[in-house]
Amino acid sequence: MNKIITIGREFGSGGREFGRRLAEGLGIEYYDKEIIAKIAKRADLAEDYVQEVVENRPMPLFPMTIGATFAAVGVYYPMMMEENVYAAQTEVLQELAEKSDCVIVGRCADYILKSYNPYRFFVYADMPSRIERCMKRASADEKISEKDMKKKIKSIDENRAKYYEYYTSQEWGARQNYDIFINTSGRDIAKLAEDFVHMLK
Repeated sequence: MNKIITIGREFGSGGREFGRRLAEGLGIEYYDKEIIAKIAKRADLAEDYVQEVVENRPMPLFPMTIGATFAAVGVYYPMMMEENVYAAQTEVLQELAEKSDCVIVGRCADYILKSYNPYRFFVYADMPSRIERCMKRASADEKISEKDMKKKIKSIDENRAKYYEYYTSQEWGARQNYDIFINTSGRDIAKLAEDFVHMLK
């Protein structure tokens, strides 16, 4: 069975960078944003739409009798599309895991690929560190205050948690759902990744 590493992460914690550096150090495949393109192709949907679905909380499911009523006003259709995206996401992740050793960031990969016995990481950090990292990454024309950035971070995390909990029935970031937690607050992510590369080789 291939070596599979999944990375769950709080927004602004540096989880994406950690995953990329881990993959580079181990000499294995790294999958993140390109997964969206693969899901879109599989589900025959626009990439922008798929991105919107996987980065936001899903619509609540209703009893079929209510769903049938809502179908008349176009509400039930988006709910079905969300399910189609998740089904395509599951197929894509399983194919990537079967193809080769890899690091996969987000996308409920720790849950979807649990039968592959992955190393399940969750990367987090304190709020000041996350705000600082996000402010440095923000484009010059974005002109966002630290207060607004904090709101953005909280909103994205809340949506990720709702998406994860909806499809997995598990709590996002809960210790029983992961193998290794990494606190990147004030830490050098490159050095952290290097340390874990030695551990995983």
